[in-house]
This record gives sequence, C-alpha cells and structure tokens, in this order.
Amino acid sequence: MITDEKFPWDSWREREAKQQPQYPDEARLREVTSALRSRPPLVFAGEADDLRTQMAAAARGDAFVLMGGDCAETFRDTTADQIRLKIQTILQMAVVLTYGASLPIIKVGRIAGQYAKPRSADLETRDGISLPSYRGDAVNDHSFSEDARVPDPRRLLDMYQYSASSLNLIRAFTKGGYADMRRVHEWNRGFTSNPAYARYEALAQEINRAVKFMEAAGADFDGLRVVDLFSSHEALLLEYEAAMTRVDSRGGEFYNTSGHFLWIGERTRDPEGAHVELLRKVRNPVGAKISDSATGDDLLRLMDRLNPDGEPGRLTFITRMGAAHIRRVLPELLEKVKDDGRPVTWISDPMHGNTIQTSSGYKTRDFDTIMDEVEGFFEAHQQVGTIPGGLHVELTGDDVTEVIGGSEHLDERRLEERYETLVDPRLNHQQSLEMAFRVAELIRAF
Repeated sequence: MITDEKFPWDSWREREAKQQPQYPDEARLREVTSALRSRPPLVFAGEADDLRTQMAAAARGDAFVLMGGDCAETFRDTTADQIRLKIQTILQMAVVLTYGASLPIIKVGRIAGQYAKPRSADLETRDGISLPSYRGDAVNDHSFSEDARVPDPRRLLDMYQYSASSLNLIRAFTKGGYADMRRVHEWNRGFTSNPAYARYEALAQEINRAVKFMEAAGADFDGLRVVDLFSSHEALLLEYEAAMTRVDSRGGEFYNTSGHFLWIGERTRDPEGAHVELLRKVRNPVGAKISDSATGDDLLRLMDRLNPDGEPGRLTFITRMGAAHIRRVLPELLEKVKDDGRPVTWISDPMHGNTIQTSSGYKTRDFDTIMDEVEGFFEAHQQVGTIPGGLHVELTGDDVTEVIGGSEHLDERRLEERYETLVDPRLNHQQSLEMAFRVAELIRAF
C-alpha cells in the first residue's frame, strides 16, 4: 500500500540528504517504508533512556564506553555463531577494562543495524566498467554486476528482519546466562595460544578467585549473571531511519526504534543537512563522527542542533582524526567545547583515520598506529582537563587477518590468509583483547 502520510520528523526531506541510494522505483520504495512503519520496534524507548543516563556517567568519568563490531554487517554473516563470537569478544574486552581500570563498562555493539556504509565515490570501476558502488547489503549486492549493484528498497525489509533476529539472539545471550561473569574462562576456549590469550587467562584466574571468595562470603551474584548490551549503527539510510521512528506512548516524544544509539558520519554531519535534522528530533542518545578537518565552531553548531539545552548523555563526539593529526587538532576542539559548558561524551575511533593500502592492494590498518591514536586521545584530554569517555572500534570475533601488527606480528604477506571483510579491515579476536589491556592501562594512569 502506498501512502503519502506525513510525520513530524519528516522535516529532513526539506534538507540536503547526502550518501543516499538512488532507487529506480519510487513506488516500491514507498511500499517498503509503509511496511516498515507497521513493523514492531526493534528497541524500546526505556532502553534508550537507560543508555542516555549511562552515557552521561561516561562524560563525567564515572564509566567508560566500549563500542565495537563489524565495519559493515552482511546478511550472509548474520548467523548465531558470528553473533556469539562478536558478543564474546566485546564481553571479554569489557572484563579486561572493568577489572583493569576499576570502572563500569558500557557495552555497545556496532550490531543489528550496521548494514549500510557511506562511500567516497558513487561509482566503482573495474576493467573499464563502471557500476554503482557497493553501499552495504541494505542497499545492493557486493557482486560486480549491473543487476547486483542496482539499489533495491526491498533490502530495507531484509535489514529489519536480520536486525530483529540479531537482537533476539543478543538478548538471549546477555540475559540467559551466557554473559555470567563466572564463565570468563569458558569465553576463551577454542582459541590458539598467544600473548593476548595467555594474559586474559591469567586475568580470568584472578577474577575466578575473587568470585569464589565473594561466594564463600555469601555475596549476591544477581548482578553478575546478566549484562546490558546496547545496539548502535550509523543512521545513514534516511528512509529506513524515518520509518523506524515512533511516538513514545509514555509522553509523546519521538524515538528511533532501529537502535539504541545512532550516529552521524563524517560525510553527513552538516548541521543544516538531512541527517542532523532527523536525529535532532529523536530522544535517543546520538553521536557525530569528527575528523581532523572539524573546527570548534563546527562542533558548537552541532551542539546547537543536536543538544541545545545541554542534556547530559544526549550527545557524543566520536573522534576519528588519524594518529598523525590527533595531538595537533583535538586539544583545541576540547577547549572550545569545554568553554561552552554543555556536556559532551568523548569517544575515540582510532580505526577510520588510519587506513592504508598495501602494495598488493589490500586495505588495512596497522595496530601500532591505531594504538598511537588512542594514546593521543588520552594525552589530549589530559592536557585540557577533560574526560576520555570511550572507545569505538571495528572488530570481529574471528581470527581474521585484516589488520597488520599486534602481538602476533601479522605482516602484509599474511593478509591474504583470512581477509574476509567486504569494506573496512577489522581487529581480530586477539588484537581486540590486546587493545583492551592497553586501554585499561591508559584509563588507570589517567
């Protein structure tokens, strides 16, 4: 059924909308978005409110955010095993951070909605043939053929279904006993031996001794049995995000029910653009990616649009500047926002500003460079007297070979062993754990 119904948040349609697919069949798109509006919400307003409260704690330094998952989820890999491994990796990193830094860790997955990606070019050319770029499974297919690359709005319904399945499984794992802190040893089974795993195993033994002591003392373990794992993704596809926006029955406010936390990318953060216009209408906690090209005035304009009243936990800036730039650029931005006085949660994305290409054509990142940006992030906050609130990384629970370096000294020659990503390179399981140990030390020393 095609509908021309208008909604209060549809003012984004009057703004410039960047990075949107060019659908050839407008009538089919309208049928799909009408169907999406009738589907149940994927997340609930109260959950988004809980996360907003926790993000405010991270801004004060009373918690730390761990946000991680795939660069771009695929329908093919949305399986029980893949989801379990990603959750397991995030849980293990959180254990390391919690125990090492003595802080509550807010766990947020780049999961159950990260099926679309912005691209630097509209067209991809191979052997003289140009076709629309692959923009993620929510838009078109990765296969390089004319039919596969045509944007198909029916894929938005597929994204909804895969996201719903993922969230159901996440809730089962995190609320059904799998995330019980007393299982920290079990999360490490099946992985090969290397320095990161050995260090984690030693930590697990320490935790196990502490748990046994508390158990003998009669402690209540209800808080150790379940965890909150929130979902996040880039709010890129505006037709989908608008269709998933609903009116909360408790008070009539608007919530985007496609995920708990939505962010705007570096390419779409124009304060007068369509993406900012849509997200400024919803009550979810929201974020904006910030590169080394941003100015202090850019950030203040985003604050004016996305959080004019300075509500704690509402707005997060996710810095993705590159290790070569962060120490030069970030302090001035921190000073500008600090002087403004409205609270912001600061998170480091050390992945996107450090992508390189090998001589053999692989897109990769160097682990040491990634860590250098994280260290620069902490140094900038130390210099200005502000709070480093979290970490945003692209990772997988598998032992892929996509990022060079780390304790296994992965080099360019080994990338071809298990290079599986369709878009950006991800930390593998052991590199993720190694990062967690090093970040815990930075938090503890801050």
